[in-house]
Amino acid sequence: MQTRTLGRNGLQVSALGLGCMGLSHGYGLPMERQAAVGLIRAAVDKGVTLFDTAEVYGPYVNEEVVGEALAPVRGQVVIATKFGFKIGDKAGGVDSRPEHIRAVVQASLKRLRTDYIDLLYQHRVDPAVPIEDVAGAVKDLIAAGQVRHFGLSEAGAQTIRRAHAVQPVTALQSEYSLWWREPERSVLPTLRELGIGFVPFSPLGRGFLTGAIDARTTFAQGDFRNGVPRFSAENRQANAALVQALGRVAADKGVTRAQIALAWLLAQQPWIVPIPGTTQAQRLDENLGAASIALTAADLSAIDAALRAHPATGERYPASGQKLIDR
Repeated sequence: MQTRTLGRNGLQVSALGLGCMGLSHGYGLPMERQAAVGLIRAAVDKGVTLFDTAEVYGPYVNEEVVGEALAPVRGQVVIATKFGFKIGDKAGGVDSRPEHIRAVVQASLKRLRTDYIDLLYQHRVDPAVPIEDVAGAVKDLIAAGQVRHFGLSEAGAQTIRRAHAVQPVTALQSEYSLWWREPERSVLPTLRELGIGFVPFSPLGRGFLTGAIDARTTFAQGDFRNGVPRFSAENRQANAALVQALGRVAADKGVTRAQIALAWLLAQQPWIVPIPGTTQAQRLDENLGAASIALTAADLSAIDAALRAHPATGERYPASGQKLIDR
């Protein structure tokens, strides 16, 4: 597995990481625990070194699974987790008060079976807490040796700049894929200027870009895609043209749609590290195979033409989720 560097402080990780959320959260019934542990360990064996989790996934269970799986190889891997949501509060919402950050980190360390977190993200920007206070709290945790790198998730350019001025930001994690390119407007130029890495989540469009989902697909109870506008039957039908166009590019290369989608992200910048998730060993192999695919200028032009001809339809979050995105 090739490696890439996130941030100017030199956090080296595999070119593709593993998003662990779906093992226990968000996509219906959770994976059986030992099977999830086995899949994570298989990823390690195949060269993956970046593993992404969060306290809210489950909640809590995902960190426990990741901690169990990676304990035997802790020194060889990079664990990223997140703080920032109210858990157990019926009203929900975000909470990035410094005292809350400190409490979350202590609990996460126990669940992850480690004495340090490699990369700690603010999961969503909290409009009630100045980002300078958030960055300052993480800076103190770094000084204490409990955290090594600071990250943000779904933060806008100005928030990134303000946080970075207090504590250097190593990576931003936000959605970025063939059907969500908004980061290209202002976020990616900001990251390039400041020397911050980018970790795209949902790089396969929550499964849609693989071609395995169409207008007739039904999602399990508890699968969050049931409430996502982009996954309404009408929008899935409208978005099918993009997947078909992607399929033609993939066929010409002798690879899969998923591999094209991941290879396209890898081709955008050398400091981009996608974190596709999966619960299947064969899909893990397929995803990791994208790291060895070199897209030519002609390939990239064909993909861009397909994107222009078939823009994605539908919002990527329901209204409640849209409110949590920093602009």
